[in-house]
Amino acid sequence: MAVKPLDDRILVKQCDAEVVTAGGIVLPDSAQEKPQRGVVTAIGPGKLLDSGERAKPCLKKGDEIFYAKYSGSEVKIDDEDYVILRESDVLAILA
Repeated sequence: MAVKPLDDRILVKQCDAEVVTAGGIVLPDSAQEKPQRGVVTAIGPGKLLDSGERAKPCLKKGDEIFYAKYSGSEVKIDDEDYVILRESDVLAILA
């Protein structure tokens, strides 16, 4: 299924939650934190400015990002977990 985000929104494939701590303790599903990291899979055309022009998105497809913890809308597409975020909810791009 092809998904095309609107305006300044992006579609992010969530990374898997950590199941083992650094000390080797296995975490049950109820103790795992919601992932805040993912890979950009689709980008909207950019935010519509008051002048009628579109702002160019700073992200590109394939960027690995960190995003705000409780931002965006979680969706399931073809049995995969995704998040639809605004570009402003992205905190950092991993280099």
